[in-house]
Amino acid sequence: MNKIICGNAVAELGKLGDNSVDIVITSPPYFDQRNYSEEDDPLEIGHEESIFFYISRLKDVFYQCTRVCKPTGSIVFNVGDKYIDGSLQLIPYQFSLAVLKAFPVKLINDITWVKTNPTPHQYKRRLINSTEPFFHFVKTNDYYYNRDAFLDEDKETEKKLVPMKESKSFYQKGGRYIKMIKDSLDLSNQEKINAHTAIEEVLMELRRGEITDFRMKIRGIHAKAFGGQAGGRNSQMEKQGFTIIKMYGCKLKRDVIINSVANTKDIDHPAVFPLKVITEVIKLLSRENDVILDPFCGSGQVCVASKLLNRRYLGIDLKKEYCELAESRISKVEGLI
Repeated sequence: MNKIICGNAVAELGKLGDNSVDIVITSPPYFDQRNYSEEDDPLEIGHEESIFFYISRLKDVFYQCTRVCKPTGSIVFNVGDKYIDGSLQLIPYQFSLAVLKAFPVKLINDITWVKTNPTPHQYKRRLINSTEPFFHFVKTNDYYYNRDAFLDEDKETEKKLVPMKESKSFYQKGGRYIKMIKDSLDLSNQEKINAHTAIEEVLMELRRGEITDFRMKIRGIHAKAFGGQAGGRNSQMEKQGFTIIKMYGCKLKRDVIINSVANTKDIDHPAVFPLKVITEVIKLLSRENDVILDPFCGSGQVCVASKLLNRRYLGIDLKKEYCELAESRISKVEGLI
């Protein structure tokens, strides 16, 4: 393990033993999207004469992925879509349905990557495509799953993997309530000061993870509540001008990862996974020292993320120059750890 193999995905996967890897995470070349080499290579996936044959070749890869994946493991495929004659072909979903029909696997989630900086286009009668699916398949119900690690707000991990910016929504929420306090005609100046202080304190609790969310009710802005604990809250609103409702428990874990498209300026490869998206999937589905496989490793982004997260990796790519690129990028990561 911990190596990059240069060769055809199906052939090299065939050399691996059954149930030998913990996760497969990959993104095959998209159908009829780009050339990864100057000369036509019959082994290169993505240039088939039809979507049917493209998906057929992907199924050959998927079969090998299911064979080498452990019963406790997961298989994650990111497949791109395509417009033909002005119509979207839904290739990712055609692929997903095809493998569900052909193999004894289950589809657990369609994790959606929402791009904050999607590529613009010139079409005036079509919205910009800003999402891509990551299909999470499993072989059995015993798959490893660490839900708490997904988007866990671990500041040290985030700092190590990708620079984290403060969430705008975090400040917007506090800002909305502060504006309501300021605009309230029913609060005295002292009540406004007290409410503002309370907002700052609850936002700090939210940042520290002591609460998962909160609501604020302000006299003169919000209607009184009825029933249940409403009496106490209504009393607080009357006496101090506001009440804060704190929420505890697990954070909502949605099947969405919001992140920008990777900057390929310093990476000599036309299609690179965003590091954040891959690290979140790896944290969700694997333990430290697990083996992560990418049969279309390209620039080696999955292997880089695996190395950063103390997982073992195995990458396969058809192009020698991409194998060398992946090895170079991984060696730089090793120097930082």
